[in-house]
Amino acid sequence: METPNADDISTESKPPHEFSYALTTLSFGLPVIIPMASPSKFSDFSLVLLFLLPFVSIAPLADARAFFIFGDSLVDSGNNNYLATTARADSPPYGVDYPSRRPTGRFSNGLNIPDLIGQKIGLSESPLPYLSPDFNGKKLLIGSNFASAGVGILNDTGVQFVNILRMYRQLELFQEYKRRLSAQVGSKQAHKLVNEALVLITVGGNDFVNNYYLVPYSARSRQYKLPDYVKFVISEYRRLLMRLYKLGARRVLVTGTGPMGCVPAELAMRGTNGRCSEELQRAASLYNPQLVNMLNGLNKQIGKDVFISANTQRMHSDFVSDPRAFGFVTSQIACCGQGPYNGLGLCTQLSNLCPNRALYAFWDPFHPSEKANRLIVEQIMTGSNEYMHPMNLSTIMAMDSRI
Repeated sequence: METPNADDISTESKPPHEFSYALTTLSFGLPVIIPMASPSKFSDFSLVLLFLLPFVSIAPLADARAFFIFGDSLVDSGNNNYLATTARADSPPYGVDYPSRRPTGRFSNGLNIPDLIGQKIGLSESPLPYLSPDFNGKKLLIGSNFASAGVGILNDTGVQFVNILRMYRQLELFQEYKRRLSAQVGSKQAHKLVNEALVLITVGGNDFVNNYYLVPYSARSRQYKLPDYVKFVISEYRRLLMRLYKLGARRVLVTGTGPMGCVPAELAMRGTNGRCSEELQRAASLYNPQLVNMLNGLNKQIGKDVFISANTQRMHSDFVSDPRAFGFVTSQIACCGQGPYNGLGLCTQLSNLCPNRALYAFWDPFHPSEKANRLIVEQIMTGSNEYMHPMNLSTIMAMDSRI
C-alpha cells in the first residue's frame, strides 16, 4: 500500500499594516490574539488596549474545530430515528435526564460520549445526526454525527436490525457531507475544516455481540475460530480507517470495545452466578490489543499520530470491577430493563426504572449511564498512557492549538 503524503502546510505573509499581531496567553491559560503596535505608537495604543481588554470575549481555539462521529449505538445521537429499524431509542424513558427530558435517539438516560467530548473541546452545541432534517446551513460548520445503532465493522453485523447505516454507508454520507460543505464555503475552506476536525469512531462490539456470538453456531463462528475472526475484523477495520484518512481525517479517536462479557445483557444471558461471560471477555482480550497494534502500524505508515487509541476496556473495567469507588451502587444491574440484572429485552415504559440514574453504571442492558459516560470522557481527556495512546485529548488540543 502506498504511503500517504503528509499534509501541505501553507503560510501567508503578514499584511503591511502599522499594527502587527501576536498570540499570547492569559493567566488562566486561554490563548488570545492581540494587536501589537509599532514602538512609536505603543504608549497611545497601550491605553486603548488596557481599556478594552476586560471587555474582550475570550474563547478556546477549539471553538472553531469541527467534530465528526462514526460508529454504533454508543455514539449514535439519533440517525436511526429516521430509519425503518428496531434499533431505536426514540421512546421514553430514554432521554429522561437529557436537558429536554425527552428521547432524542441517544441510547442513554442523558448525554452520550459525543455530547460530552463536544463540550470539552468547546463546541456550543453537539453535532446533529446527519439524517436530521435540521442539518443544514451553518450547522454543517460544527460537524456531524453519522453513527447508527446496530452496526459493526463487518457489513453482515446487525442484519437483524435491517435498515441501519453500515460503516461503508457512513463513509459515503461523509463524502456527501463534504460536497455539501464545499458548495457552502468553497472547496479550500471545506478541505481545511475537515483536516482540522476531531473525529471519533466507536465500532466493533457488535461484531461479537450481534454477529459471532449472536446465536449458537452462527455463520461467522462456523467460518472462523475466534482468534482468526478477530484478525479478520481487525483487517477490515484497517481498511475503513484508511478510507477515513483518505477522506481527510487527521485526528481520529478510536475506541476499543468495553468488557463485553460484563454488561447486564450478557450477565443475564451468558454469565454464571454473576460472573462475566468468559467467551466475550476472551474476545475483548484478543481484539483490543490487536486494535492498538494496528493503529500504531497505521501511524507509522502515515508518518504521524493520526489515530489515537482509547482503551475503553480499561475505562469500563475500572468501574465494573469496583463500582462503589466511583459512586455507583452496582455495575451489574441496569437502571432500565427487566429480568435478571434488568438485562433482558429493551428499555421501555413498561421496564423497571431506577429512581437515581447516577447510582448505576449501566443505563440499559448494553449502554453506560450518563455518569459512566462522563467518567469515560474524563479519561479520554486526561488519562495516562494506560488509557490513551500515544496521548490524551487534552494533549492533542494543546499541540494542535500551536500549529
